[in-house]
Amino acid sequence: MPKLTKSAIDAASPREDDFFLWDSELKGFGIKIAKGGRKSYVCKYRAGNGRKAPTRRMTIGAHGSPWTVDQARSEARKILGLAANGEDPAKEKQEEKKQITVAQLCDLYMENGVSTKKASTVATDRGRIERHIKPLLGRKKVRDVTRADVKRFLQDIASGKTSVDTKTGLRGRAIVTGGKGTATRTVGLLGGIFSYAFDCGLIELNPVHGVKRYAEKRGQRYLSQQELAALGKALADGEERDLNPQALAILKLLVLTGARKGEIETLRWDAVDFDAGYLRLADSKTGQKAFPLNAGALEILSKIPRLDGSPYVFPAHRSEGHYEGTPKVWRIIRSMAGLDDVRMHDLRHSFASIAVSGGASLPIIGALLGHADSATTQRYAHLHDDPLKAAAEAVGDNISAMLKN
Repeated sequence: MPKLTKSAIDAASPREDDFFLWDSELKGFGIKIAKGGRKSYVCKYRAGNGRKAPTRRMTIGAHGSPWTVDQARSEARKILGLAANGEDPAKEKQEEKKQITVAQLCDLYMENGVSTKKASTVATDRGRIERHIKPLLGRKKVRDVTRADVKRFLQDIASGKTSVDTKTGLRGRAIVTGGKGTATRTVGLLGGIFSYAFDCGLIELNPVHGVKRYAEKRGQRYLSQQELAALGKALADGEERDLNPQALAILKLLVLTGARKGEIETLRWDAVDFDAGYLRLADSKTGQKAFPLNAGALEILSKIPRLDGSPYVFPAHRSEGHYEGTPKVWRIIRSMAGLDDVRMHDLRHSFASIAVSGGASLPIIGALLGHADSATTQRYAHLHDDPLKAAAEAVGDNISAMLKN
């Protein structure tokens, strides 16, 4: 075969089996003509010295744009040059294909690395992966991620590069924000994902280690007596404005119990012990949890109608699950009360603050709030229900009085 040219390649017709045309100018450079008609440039070389060295054949690319015969010949020269220096380009290319991307690693992590996490935490992780990690790092090979990449990733999220505000369905809306807090927490998750990769033998070093994150603001906001009174008025006015009664009841229970939003929104009737005046949660952020209910909380729960067929105290309107619209109503209520800087979780902090001002001890408060620290839990072991109920009742009386001012 003479020197390969475009006209000679175009004139080559497919046969019953695949065949090759080899270039007379550059030994090892040729083109494969598949029986289906596809024409692909190839390069053949020995991976090592001597006749016993294995022969490799590496595909360069398909005939046509972008691979012209001259470009393919130039690429073949590079491959042959690497082989002459003792490298094995075909093997390296195969190894490169085997390397998974960050997106693939995230999928493996979500499938096999979250077995000890709670469902709510897994859902949060999935959101951070899909909204931040995959868009910014997803296509990058895991082994190629450097500490510099992680630093840039942190900065990009903080600056809002992944922020979106899109519609999801007929009435849904997904608002993804950036900021330093989101960046810090997402890099924390990324560190866990790369630790999983290290345990699996995919990397030798975790590129997240040593990356300095933004300091999270952990300041706790407490409602004063006047602010609680304003909140109570806003909740009452919310009833007059026909705001969702389930959301209003949930907000009142959050103030009166110090519980977490998820614990009240997902509350089931079988967890409410009216006789003993307790909530007995089979599962919460810290596992099983039981805490006493004060008279104000019991009164709210006793007035909630039960929906036949639903186990939830606050059932969803259009599904079999539980109600999830509290944040939307909370934004309206806090605006009415002039408390735009108050988060829903700050109601829990306020409960603890009022308990302290009422003279409750720290172990009692920890037990009421269900803190998970093992050392603190051990300190609660000697406590009995009576002081717990007394503390809960005192806090409830104080808050109820403030709400009614």
